[in-house]
Amino acid sequence: MKVRAWFAPVAAMLLLAGCVSQPTRAPVAPIDQAQARAQDERRAALTDWALAGRIAVSNGKQGGSGRIDWQQTGDRYAISLSAPVTRQSWRLSGDATGGRLDGIEGGPREAADVEALLRETTGWNIPVRALADWVRGVGADAGRFGKAQVVYGAGNRPVRLVQAGWTIDYTQWQADADAGTGPVLPARLTARRGEAKVRLIVDAWGPGSTP
Repeated sequence: MKVRAWFAPVAAMLLLAGCVSQPTRAPVAPIDQAQARAQDERRAALTDWALAGRIAVSNGKQGGSGRIDWQQTGDRYAISLSAPVTRQSWRLSGDATGGRLDGIEGGPREAADVEALLRETTGWNIPVRALADWVRGVGADAGRFGKAQVVYGAGNRPVRLVQAGWTIDYTQWQADADAGTGPVLPARLTARRGEAKVRLIVDAWGPGSTP
């Protein structure tokens, strides 16, 4: 059984944005570049973190959704995804050198190219290693993924980041109060490249622990 069959269809979720009328946009305030850089640096310095939320993935005509729990400590990660309707789940863990996918038919699989492993096993195109940075609103390693182009908006925070052929749109950020003493982090984002789309809704950010 392919992992793609474990997730409930989410065509309505992915198309919902297209059904909502867009309000007239207010004039955009000038960006304070110094503040934008300072906020980028604070988010980039957050290398040990955890998030819990919801993910929707589509690749052309196929799509699926589920819960996501992500633990990150430096380059090490452990990502668990589950589909409540089917009660199926899988876990991806690894570091910069490769990853291991558990919960699939035939037993665990390992590969140096974790993105290729996911494509071959699940059919999904998820840029895991770059997404670990993008999900915090910062560009991934330029030496590996090329230079990131960032467009800033309200609060001197990114509204769009383009890197490695992907376009990441940030549609919502945490409220200042939710961030506590840490940096304000994204609450909703969508990454797109061609027909591949990954939508992430973060319900909670927290401190990291050893994956």
